Amino acid sequence: MTFGEQPAYLRVASDLREKIANGSLPPHTRLPSQARIREEYGVSDTVALEARKVLMAEGLVEGRSGSGTYVRERPVPRRIARSGYRPASGATPFRQEQAAEGARGTWESSSEQEPASAEVAARLDIEPGERVMRTRYVYRDGGEPMMVSTSWEPLAVTGRTPVMLPEEGPLGGCGVVERMAAIDVVVDNVVEEVGARPGLAEELLALGGVPGHVVMVVERTYYASGRAVETADVVVPADRYRISYHLPVR
Repeated sequence: MTFGEQPAYLRVASDLREKIANGSLPPHTRLPSQARIREEYGVSDTVALEARKVLMAEGLVEGRSGSGTYVRERPVPRRIARSGYRPASGATPFRQEQAAEGARGTWESSSEQEPASAEVAARLDIEPGERVMRTRYVYRDGGEPMMVSTSWEPLAVTGRTPVMLPEEGPLGGCGVVERMAAIDVVVDNVVEEVGARPGLAEELLALGGVPGHVVMVVERTYYASGRAVETADVVVPADRYRISYHLPVR
C-alpha cells in the first residue's frame, strides 16, 4: 500500500456510505450480503466483513437478528440549547431553554446518598468516600428520551438544609444557582467540557440507542468562590441532537 492509499475495507465502506448518503441504499434497505460485497468489489471475506463493521460502528446500518444488516433511518439532528445566562424564572436551564425552543420537555429523577468515587471526588475537590447526593435524570421531549444526566453535590455543602434533595422541598426543581443561593452559597461560575465516547449500556438503554452508538458528554461543574458545589455528566445521543451554546459577550 502506498502512502495515502486507503485500505481496501475503508474503500468499500466509503463506497457503501456514499450509496447510503445519495439514496441508492435508502433507509430500511438490506445491506448487500458479505458474499455480494466480496463479489462486487473483488475483495476477500475479511475485507467485506470489516467494511460492514465500519458502517455499523458509524451507526449507518444495524443488524437484525436472523434477518441481516439494514440501513438505518438517519434522524435530522435537533438542537439542545445551553446558555451562559442565569434563568430569571428560577427554573433550571433545561426547563427554561427547552421551553424557549418549543420543546415538550418532561423529566424523571431519583436521588440517593453515596460515598464519592475517586473521579467524582477529584471533580468536587473532596476526599474519596465523602458523602454526596447523587441525582439521576432522564429528560424527554414529546415522550422521546433526549438526554440523561447524573449530578453529584457534596453533602458538606447541602446536607441538613432545605435544598439537600434537588427535586424536593421548597426549591425542588429549581436550578443549582437558585438552590445554592437559598443557603447563602453564591455560585459565580460554571465550567463545561464537551467530549464524545461510545455510550454505556445503561445510558443507551435509557436513550433508546444500540450498542456502539456514540454519545456527547457535557461534564459540568458549578463553583462558588472557587469551591465546587455541584458536578454533573449530561449525556446526549450524538446522532439525534446537537448542543448549541448561547453565550453573552462581556
